[in-house]
Amino acid sequence: MGADGEKDMGVTTTHDSSPSMGRLDGMNMEEREVAEAAARYGYGPLANGNSNLSAFGKGFKPSSEPVAPRQTIANPAPLGLSAFALTTMVLSLINMQARGITAPHFVVASAFAYGGLVQLLAGMWEMAVGNTFGATALSSYGGFWISYAIIFTPGGFNIASNIEKLNGTAALNNVTGFWLMSWWIFTTLCLICTLKTNLAFFLLFLNLDLAFLFLGVGHLVISGKVYTPLIKTGGFFGILAALLAWYCALAGMADPKNTFVKFPLGQLPWVKSERVKTEREVV
Repeated sequence: MGADGEKDMGVTTTHDSSPSMGRLDGMNMEEREVAEAAARYGYGPLANGNSNLSAFGKGFKPSSEPVAPRQTIANPAPLGLSAFALTTMVLSLINMQARGITAPHFVVASAFAYGGLVQLLAGMWEMAVGNTFGATALSSYGGFWISYAIIFTPGGFNIASNIEKLNGTAALNNVTGFWLMSWWIFTTLCLICTLKTNLAFFLLFLNLDLAFLFLGVGHLVISGKVYTPLIKTGGFFGILAALLAWYCALAGMADPKNTFVKFPLGQLPWVKSERVKTEREVV
């Protein structure tokens, strides 16, 4: 390579004052070509001021072609929220004894397949996109629905019937209350982590938190008997949580590519919005 060519590339091979170029003298011809190309195009080890090629091996030859964009992953949250919403809605209507229905067995199918498996898968994909809260919440509630289905599968695992056989109906109500109150504690932790999100998401977990609280207390307040008014109240808050979950899912799915309608999630009153300064204010 001639001197003129080196001058055109902006690289001086002798007595260069820059920290990175000053170390080119000890390189062989191949390494110098790589270093000079890196200095010119801004890629490779010298892009960050590092001229040590040993960590990459002698065969390291960066290409001048642009790197292909990374394949993006779709947002898994709307899927998980939809699975949660549908299963919660069906069970909450049963808890409210809509049209006289009190047996929870029909929701078992959705609890296994949609609210359980699909929501769990959505939570795993939240891990892939780096959302710790989404991964924890969706995976946990997916596990909740799977465990619910295991408990209440009629004629399947016989968990409820075995408890009644060994300790009686009162024990079954009490342990169900323990289980629901434990989920209330977890939901409270999730609620705390929504304090800086948006209004719809915060209200979703607030209503879910109240649903678990009333359902749990409804099983514990009277020994050996379910207190129906509290169970119905828990069902009411569960319906609100399901509707909010569907709304949040819709807001996550809707974008300018598929709809003209915008679905605002609202701003929490205690979260200050950062107003973008105009050009005149910046100047």
